[in-house]
Amino acid sequence: MSLELTFRPDTHLTEVMRLRVQSLQQRGQGRQDGERLLRPNEAVYRLDFPRQALSFSRWSAGPVQTGRLTITATSQLWTPDLTNLMTRQLLEPVAVFWRSPGDSGAAAVRCYEADAHELGERIAESARVRKVMYFLFAFADGCGPQAVDCSITFTADR
Repeated sequence: MSLELTFRPDTHLTEVMRLRVQSLQQRGQGRQDGERLLRPNEAVYRLDFPRQALSFSRWSAGPVQTGRLTITATSQLWTPDLTNLMTRQLLEPVAVFWRSPGDSGAAAVRCYEADAHELGERIAESARVRKVMYFLFAFADGCGPQAVDCSITFTADR
């Protein structure tokens, strides 16, 4: 059985992380040692797993227009107190998807296939013990949240 899951923006968590950056700037303070602050071109997305026994199948991801999307998975389980994101909680590898200027509308979105495949497998492994997973989406080269269509397909293990 095939199961396609769509990444959803977590606007509340993104806003809280932006407020953390703003608060540090206003007080003239820097980040904690090892803390990873949200950059202006980044947003937090989430993936909810209705089943835990999954195997990675394929990505359907990337910008629908010229631009670059980088997806970084986190091992962070955000709690109600919204603990800070630490660099050690970012998983490798990242998945990078892009469309170059001059690509026709029918051209496939490009990616670093080995990295994207490995990240997909790591997400499937995490799904075995989690109901939700969080990701940092970084937008570049003209790509933005409104121009991204992103989902991941798994096969459900029996």
